[in-house]
Amino acid sequence: MLLKQYKNLFFDALKNIQDEQEIESFFFILTEYLLHLKRVDVALNPDFEISDAAIEKWNAFLVELQQEKPIQYITGEAWFYGLRFEVNENTLIPRPETEELVEWIIESQKSKVQSQKLEILDIGTGSGCIPISLKANLPQANVSAIDVSEQALEVAKINAVSNNVEVNFIQANILEVEDLNQHFDVIVSNPPYVRNLEKQEIKKNVLDYEPHLALFVEDTDALLFYRKIAQLALKNLSPNGLLFFEINQYLGNETVELLENLGFKNIELKKDIYGNDRMIKCTR
Repeated sequence: MLLKQYKNLFFDALKNIQDEQEIESFFFILTEYLLHLKRVDVALNPDFEISDAAIEKWNAFLVELQQEKPIQYITGEAWFYGLRFEVNENTLIPRPETEELVEWIIESQKSKVQSQKLEILDIGTGSGCIPISLKANLPQANVSAIDVSEQALEVAKINAVSNNVEVNFIQANILEVEDLNQHFDVIVSNPPYVRNLEKQEIKKNVLDYEPHLALFVEDTDALLFYRKIAQLALKNLSPNGLLFFEINQYLGNETVELLENLGFKNIELKKDIYGNDRMIKCTR
């Protein structure tokens, strides 16, 4: 079968589930993953023939897409800040908004002398996308990362090796940590922040497949992780050290108020590419 013929079948099978732009994105991700063809290669080879074995693989992936399984879990990989990351159901899929957070941190450190040692900590690391991207772009930094999930940390360690960086990974429940036992210049966290009351807004591909442990907090205390991490930051950030958070878009003002009450300075609330309140930077 010609690839262009299969493309029509592929679009037809998904048209009642996803919009056309999303289907096109899936198609080109799979042409590169399964056939090692980039979008330009597909355009230049309109009569590319797919083998029966390749069609079997396409069909198997198509069934999973019809069940709204995220394509990153189907291929087992996601791209973040120009780097490839292994992902599975034990880790959240890295998102563009979090790339913006990483960019903000890197920009905040660019004026520092390259020889100056930086100590950076990521809390709730998941796939390791934040600390690995930071280490790759701030090679002078010592980077550590904490997660409660042993399975997530196994994935993060694989990602550090495949991206040729060194990150110190620690398994711990941050809610039970009383002291981080060292000082950091930067602490960053993208903790669970989706309230149960917001579940109806969550797409099926997220709700059914991504780890709830990394997503949801109780409605009664939605800022639980922010409070705990900020309290630790008061003890464990260096003077004028920076605290960065990815936040719930509906709780920007509440998160700012929490940090003000704890005594943080220079609090900056920033919107993401979609215009939502999404990240905060502040100084100890």
